[in-house]
Amino acid sequence: MKAIQVGLLGLGTVGSGVVTIIKEHQDKLMHLVGCPVEVRKVLVREKEKERQVVVEESLLTTDPYEVITDENIDVIIEVMGGIEHTRQYLLDAVNEKKQVVTANKDLMAVYGSELLAAATENGCDLFYEASVAGGIPILRSLVDGLASDRIHKMMGIVNGTTNFILTKMSKHGSAYADVLKEAQELGYAESDPTADVEGIDAARKMAILARLGFSMNVDLDDVSVKGISTVTDEDISYSKRLGYTMKLIGIAQRENGRIEVSVEPALLPDYHPLAAVNDEYNAVYVYGEAVGETMFYGPGAGSLPTATAVVSDLVGVMKNMRLGVNGRSAVSPQYDKQLKYADEISAQQFLRIHVKDEVGSFAKITSLFSERGVSFEKILQLPLKQSGNAEIVIVTHHATKKDFTEILEQLKSLDVVDEVKSTYRVEGNGN
Repeated sequence: MKAIQVGLLGLGTVGSGVVTIIKEHQDKLMHLVGCPVEVRKVLVREKEKERQVVVEESLLTTDPYEVITDENIDVIIEVMGGIEHTRQYLLDAVNEKKQVVTANKDLMAVYGSELLAAATENGCDLFYEASVAGGIPILRSLVDGLASDRIHKMMGIVNGTTNFILTKMSKHGSAYADVLKEAQELGYAESDPTADVEGIDAARKMAILARLGFSMNVDLDDVSVKGISTVTDEDISYSKRLGYTMKLIGIAQRENGRIEVSVEPALLPDYHPLAAVNDEYNAVYVYGEAVGETMFYGPGAGSLPTATAVVSDLVGVMKNMRLGVNGRSAVSPQYDKQLKYADEISAQQFLRIHVKDEVGSFAKITSLFSERGVSFEKILQLPLKQSGNAEIVIVTHHATKKDFTEILEQLKSLDVVDEVKSTYRVEGNGN
C-alpha cells in the first residue's frame, strides 16, 4: 500500500511535534486513512544542529525547493513561520500540485485569501487549523460543526502570553514588567514580545476567525487593536473590586450585515466562563443563532497541542486524496465586507479619572454623559492622598464608540479633570 509522503518546512518546536506524532501515531493514521504516512524531506536552517526529535540526516535539507519540487512528496507542511518568503514557497508548492498544511497565522491573516484562491485553482487543499488557538479545533468547528448555523459573535482569549501575564497580575498583584520577564524566562514570551503584548498576534487570529465565521474577506487592517502594555495594577485592582476580571479579548461581531473586529484589554464579570481561563490557556466563545452559546477551551500553544492540530489537518488532506476531492472544500466568501461605523459599535465602558476634590466636580462630569444619554451602572469615588484630587471609577451602561470617544475628548478639556487614567471595554454582562 503506497505511503503518503510528507515534506516538512521547519523543524522547530511545532515541526518536532509533528514528526513525533507521525511516528508515534502511525497505527491511528493507518486506521483513519488506510495507508502509511512518511516524512520524506525536512527543511532546516542547519543540518548539524541538535534537535528535540531524531530525524535521519539524509532527510534534512537547507534548500526549500528540494522539498517543494520533490515529485514524490504529496503534502507540504509549513511550520517555519515568516510571511513574504513563506508566501512564495506555498504559492510555488500549490503550483507544483502539492497539498498544503500550515500553522502560520501571520501568513494566513495577511495572504490567506490569495493562497486559498491559488490552492483551489490548482486543485489543492490548503488547511490551517493550527494557525488559531493551537490545539483547540475552533476553525474546523466553524467550518464543519457549525456550518448550518449563522454566527453573530465570537469572543475569546486567543493569545496565551498575554493571558499568562494578566493572570499573574490579577492573582498575585505582580507588576507588568516583572511578569513579562517571567514569561520570557519560561518561554511563553519572545525576547521581543511586541506582537503578543500589543495585541498584534491576537488580531491576526481574529481576522482569520472573522473571515471564516462571517464568510467575508476580513483583513488584518480591519481589526481595531489595543495591547496590554499600559495596563496597571491599579486598573486590575479596581476592576476586581467591581467584580470584573481583565483579559485581552478578541471580539468579532455581526449585526445587520455589518461587522466589527477588535482586540483589546476588556473587563469580564467574574462569573463569565472566559474569566476562569487562566495562564497560557486559550478559549473562544461562539454565539450562533440556532445553537446559542458554545465555548472551545484548551492549550493555545506548545509543541504537541499545535502539532496535533497540524496532523489533524494532514488527516483531512489525506482523506480528500483518497476520495479524489482535493481543492474542492474551499468556499468563496458569501458576503461583501461591510464594517460598522463608530456610531454602530456599542459597549459598556470602564473609566478611571482623577478629578479635583471640590464641590461640583462630579456634577460637571455626569452632565457630559447625560447629554449623550449615557448612564452609569457602577461608581467608585475615593480621595487621593496628598494631591487634593479624587479618583472616580465608572462603569457605564452601553454607549456607542462615537459618543464615548467624544465624551473622553471633552473630559480631558474639563477644568475639574486632572487626568483620564484609563478606559476599558466591558463585555459579557448579558445586556
